[in-house]
Amino acid sequence: MRQVLPARLQVLPFQLFLKTSQSCAPLAAPRKVVPWAESRLRALQLALPARFKVAALLGAGGGMRQGEILAFSPDDVDRDAMVINIGRQLRLINRTLVYSLPKRDKERQVPISAGVLEALDTYQETYPAIPVTLPWDEPNGAPVTANLLMVRDDGNAQSGDLFNKVVWVPAFKQAGLTYTKRQDGMHAMRHFYASTLLTQGVSIKELAEYLGHQDPGFTLRTYTHLMPSSHQRARKAVDGVFKPRKTPSTQTA
Repeated sequence: MRQVLPARLQVLPFQLFLKTSQSCAPLAAPRKVVPWAESRLRALQLALPARFKVAALLGAGGGMRQGEILAFSPDDVDRDAMVINIGRQLRLINRTLVYSLPKRDKERQVPISAGVLEALDTYQETYPAIPVTLPWDEPNGAPVTANLLMVRDDGNAQSGDLFNKVVWVPAFKQAGLTYTKRQDGMHAMRHFYASTLLTQGVSIKELAEYLGHQDPGFTLRTYTHLMPSSHQRARKAVDGVFKPRKTPSTQTA
């Protein structure tokens, strides 16, 4: 005698196929990051108002996020260790600017080059840091004071949206560059920074730490197509053991 299952337990063949097909569907490939050419970065840096040119320096030279750039203080630089201690960002909560920890509460250290440090010192000769007091983490949070570089002309801090509207986007027009929101936000400078470091052989693990990523796998998936080929390094490594008697130019096929 054929047993009939309750309706809630019955699965029709086409339903089984549908579920199986859906479960096996491939995940969408991540969008490939296309880093700026250095010429684009330089053109934009020239077009930025003098007070805010340091934004390009911190973004492309330190891999900092927009909120971290707007909350940057020269006091965050450890000159002995030659690192930037990134432990603060600016956020807008209920129309109130606050300081808070960086994204996902992840503080980090980023190496600072001698060239970037020198440029920061030169910048401060004209635009010294200004003390700005804001609540910590929430509008009613405890007041915290930091000496900021990226302030408005009136000495107050500014939100990312305001900076984009008044400074960042107009700079593209000033430079004669087309602005595309997805590709040309301030985050593009982090991509430029990542591309620069990968080109010079910095590891994915180190890059993830500098960018503040919790998962190096995310960093790898985002930037793997920018990693230089290791073929030539592999050849040199093996040639160090099995030294060729002929130079590549004299070897025959």
